Amino acid sequence: MASAAQRRIKSISYARYGYIFIVPFFLVYFFFQLWPLINTFIVSFHGNGNDIESFVGFDNYKVLLFGGDRRADVIHGKFVRALGNTVILWIGNFVPQIALSLSLAVWFTEANLKIPGKEFFKIVMYLPNIITAASVAVLFLQICGQSDTVPGSLNMLLHKIGIVSRDAASGKYDVIQFVEGTTQSRIVVMFIQTWLWFGNTMIMLMSGIQGINPSLFEAASIDGATAGQVFLKITLPLLAPIMSYTLVTSMIGGLQMFDIPYLFHTGQTVNEDLKTIAALIYEYFHAQASENKMGYAGAASVLLFIITLILGCIAFYMTQDKDAARKKKERKKLAKQLKMESKQFGGFSI
Repeated sequence: MASAAQRRIKSISYARYGYIFIVPFFLVYFFFQLWPLINTFIVSFHGNGNDIESFVGFDNYKVLLFGGDRRADVIHGKFVRALGNTVILWIGNFVPQIALSLSLAVWFTEANLKIPGKEFFKIVMYLPNIITAASVAVLFLQICGQSDTVPGSLNMLLHKIGIVSRDAASGKYDVIQFVEGTTQSRIVVMFIQTWLWFGNTMIMLMSGIQGINPSLFEAASIDGATAGQVFLKITLPLLAPIMSYTLVTSMIGGLQMFDIPYLFHTGQTVNEDLKTIAALIYEYFHAQASENKMGYAGAASVLLFIITLILGCIAFYMTQDKDAARKKKERKKLAKQLKMESKQFGGFSI
């Protein structure tokens, strides 16, 4: 029989220390983020222009989603175009990012490959992630920017290899519009986003692969499985949880994309082909007092939240372990049946 001292030792719980560690986060969240979120919902139900204090119900949402009169159709068109730009830019950087990150993660964690300088390459690939997005946008703007007489660094390089031509009479270059062109500017922004985040995604996928039981790979090797079969039958299925996390977090970040698309322009206005939902919300919140559009900005923020929530739930459902979900459902059903049978005998089981 355990002594009183042993029982006291077993009753000690260290869970409270975990709560103490997360208290600072919740304090900062409540003071600096919770009220702005609540206020955004409140503002979304109020008017625009000088009558911002007037309550308009769901009118702002109707304008953004369906339009209406001539002015409402303009607002609706801008919202739909910004939403389309956001989805295109996110998908365009996520697909190559996940393909590159997964390939490198498998390569770096392959036990049979003795890659010299592996740690160095992992650090170098992660470094872009610690650079601020604004700095990266300015850097690529300097590289890709151009004029007719003074092309940017990238256009000058393309001229040296014969892709960009120069008119000898006028001295003007037939430059490629990497900043103002629709397709070109989107490709550059997609490349920047991929370059910034693939290192972080690679590290997460590597941690997931290293968490897989090595005996599974050894058994597959003994059975004569090829590298492709090991990847498709072992690595990829067991990476489902971390892939789900990567997809959801990338989607949240992609739908809230702001810095690089907003700063990647040479004039005073943002490129309409790069204007994302976040950039549109920012412009509406900072519109002039006579053209106040805070109601539309609040409604667009709430709609973006709803879209992100729906897509996140769909992604989570599609990537969850179906067998584990089925077994969990069966356990709940069995527990419910046992509980009902117990009630039939007055709370006593037989």
